[in-house]
Amino acid sequence: MSRKGRSRNWILIADGAQIAKIIEQVDLAEQPSWHWFSSLLKEQRAKLTHEQIIDLVKRNPAISTNQLIALTDCTLAQARKALDDVEWME
Repeated sequence: MSRKGRSRNWILIADGAQIAKIIEQVDLAEQPSWHWFSSLLKEQRAKLTHEQIIDLVKRNPAISTNQLIALTDCTLAQARKALDDVEWME
């Protein structure tokens, strides 16, 4: 996170996993004054393609369906399909 010039604006540079971790930590803190930040990150988070979800599963073979959904904000069907696709590739 860095300031944009001399303004009061900030720039956050992070990958999908880092953003998911930030959202998780902000939500766990249960600080009402930070819910706007969590909501903004959830809105701005890009949707992952099926191939990106498969790559995440390949890097974390023991990942559960719920963990995959939490990290990628995908649907249950998308998570199950990615897990099945990786299992059939092996």
